[in-house]
Amino acid sequence: MGIHNYFKSLSDLEGINRCPGKFKYQEHSVASHSFKVTKIAQFLATVEEADGTVIDWKRLYEKAINHDYAELFTGDIKTPVKYAMPELKELFSQVEDMMIKNFIEKEFPAEFQSIYHERFAEGKDESIEGRILAVADKIDLLYESFGEIQRGNPEPLFLEIYQEALSTILKFQEMPCVQYFVENILQEMLEEGVIPYSQIYKLTKNILGR
Repeated sequence: MGIHNYFKSLSDLEGINRCPGKFKYQEHSVASHSFKVTKIAQFLATVEEADGTVIDWKRLYEKAINHDYAELFTGDIKTPVKYAMPELKELFSQVEDMMIKNFIEKEFPAEFQSIYHERFAEGKDESIEGRILAVADKIDLLYESFGEIQRGNPEPLFLEIYQEALSTILKFQEMPCVQYFVENILQEMLEEGVIPYSQIYKLTKNILGR
C-alpha cells in the first residue's frame, strides 16, 4: 500500500476504455483522454489569456490532468447514461467522491492527504479554470465521436454524443475560447467532410442555430 499503489494505478487508467460496450474504430483510454483534455485546456486558456483573462496555470493543469482519475474505480460511464437524470449524475458523483476519499486515506501519507483531496475533487467549478476544463472535456468527446462518424461507424450513439458535447460547449459561448473554437476549429472540422457528411453538417448547423 502507499504511493507505490498510486503510481501503479496510473497504468491501470490506460486499460480503461471510454464508451465501453460499443464498436469503435479507435479505442480511447481514460489515460489518453486526460492527456488530450490537458493539452486542449492549455490552448483554450492561451486564447483566454490573450483576451486579458488572468489564468492560474497551476490550478488549470491540476484540474485537467486529474479530472477523471475517479474512473479508476467506476470505469467510464457513457455520457447519455450519466446525464440522463440529474439524480443519476449526482449519485455517480457521490460514489466517486466516496471511493476517492477512501483511496486517499488508505494510500497517501497523512501530510499529503488534504492536498490530494483537493486535487481529486470535481474540477468543473465556476472558476475560469473550471469552465475551461468543462469545455476542454467536451471538445475531446466531440472529437472522439466525430472520428467514429467520419469513419462511417453506424452506431447512432456517436451522433448522440456529438450532439450532447457540442450543445454543452455552446453553454459557455460567452467565453472567448469557445467563440474561437466555434468560428475557427469547428469550421475546419466540418470542411474535412464526414460520412455521412450532410447529416453531421446539418446537425451541427441546427445546434449552432444557423
